[in-house]
Amino acid sequence: MAGLSETKGPVRGKKLKTNTGAGYAFLAPALLFYSIFFIYPVIFSFIVSTKRWNMLVPLSRARDVGFSEYSYLLRDQMFLGVLRNTLTYALATVSLTIVIALILAVLINNAKLSVLWRFIYFAPVVTPQVAIGTIWGYLYRPNNGLFNSILRLFGIKPIYWLTDPNVALWSIIITAIWAGIGGSMLIITAGLKNIPQDYYDAAKIDGAGPFRQFFHITVPLLSPTLLFLTATGFIGAWQVFDLPFTMGRNAPARSVMTVSWYVYETAFQSLRMGRASAGAFLLFCVIFGFTLLILWLFKRGGMKGYE
Repeated sequence: MAGLSETKGPVRGKKLKTNTGAGYAFLAPALLFYSIFFIYPVIFSFIVSTKRWNMLVPLSRARDVGFSEYSYLLRDQMFLGVLRNTLTYALATVSLTIVIALILAVLINNAKLSVLWRFIYFAPVVTPQVAIGTIWGYLYRPNNGLFNSILRLFGIKPIYWLTDPNVALWSIIITAIWAGIGGSMLIITAGLKNIPQDYYDAAKIDGAGPFRQFFHITVPLLSPTLLFLTATGFIGAWQVFDLPFTMGRNAPARSVMTVSWYVYETAFQSLRMGRASAGAFLLFCVIFGFTLLILWLFKRGGMKGYE
C-alpha cells in the first residue's frame, strides 16, 4: 500500500501540471488580446502623458515634462468647467433614468401588452446615438422644431434649446434619458420577475398598500439590480461623447463639452497628445473613485437579497 501511494503521488502531480498547462493554453489567446489592446495602450498612454508630444516627431524625441500636464489640467478653468458639465450630465442622466425606468417597469410588469411596451421603450437603445442626436436636433430647432411649434400654440416664446448656454446641456440630458430608459427598464423588469409573489401576498394580508409594497418590498429586493445600473450607468455617463458632440456643436463649448470631447479635441485638433492622455487618466481616476463611492454607499445602506 505504501508503494502504491508513492507511485500515485508523482502521477497526480504530473497530471495536475498537465491540466494547469492546458488551462493556460486556453487562456493564452484572451490574455494576449487583453495585453495588446488594453495593457499596452494604458502603459503607452501613461508614458505619453508625461511628455509634450504632437505626433509629428517620434515619441523618443518628445520632451519629458513629468506631471506638469496633470497640474495644468487641475488648474485650467476650461477643463474644470468641462468636468462640471460631465458631473452634471452623469448625475442627472443616471438618477433620472433609473427612477423613471423603475416606475415604468413596475407599471407595465403585469399589464396587458407588456411585451409591446417593452419593445417600444427598448427601441431607442438599439438606435445609434448619432442618429438619435440628429433626430432630436431637428426637434429642438428654434424656428420650425416640433417643441417650439407646440410652445407657440400656447403663446410661449421659442426656446433656443441647443444654443442657449443655460439650456443646451439640459436639452442633451433629456435626450439621453429618453434614449436610456428602455435598457434600464428591461433589466429592472428581469429583477422584478425574480421577486417571489409570496412577499406581496403576505403584505396584502397585513394591509400594506401599493406604495408600502413598493418601498418596503420592491425597492429593497431590487438593490443588486439598482447597484448594477447605477455603477454601469455612471461609468458610461462619465465617458459620454456622441450625444454632446452631435447635438452641441452650435452651443458655447464651455456649456456642453464633456471630458471625452475635450480629450478628443486636445489630441486630434490641437495635437497635444500628452495633455489629452493626462486628461484621460484623470477621467479614469474620477470614474474609479465614483464607482468605489457607489459601492460603499450601497454597502452602507445594506444590500438586501431574496435568496
